[in-house]
Amino acid sequence: MLTMRGKTQTTQPLAQQHQNRPCPLSRVPPGTLVTVKSIFAEPELCRRLRELGIKEEGQIRLLLRYHDVVCEVCNVRLGLSGRLAEQIYVEPVEQTA
Repeated sequence: MLTMRGKTQTTQPLAQQHQNRPCPLSRVPPGTLVTVKSIFAEPELCRRLRELGIKEEGQIRLLLRYHDVVCEVCNVRLGLSGRLAEQIYVEPVEQTA
């Protein structure tokens, strides 16, 4: 754990920190398979994302994260702005051995 200015932070990877609660797609480590939990965007944009396969309870894999993100949805790679990725809340899919 790290403590900075009275705040405690954990050194665990983000996927482990947010395993039981949704976090923005833009904060997930590349390579992580996630389930979309909610989308906080304008209705028209939500509709368009659903047409592209990004919908609640759908799975996507984050491939690349920088200012923008690249994810794989239904075997297709999509680029999303970082701003939009902040509005898509996801949970990592639990990997089974």
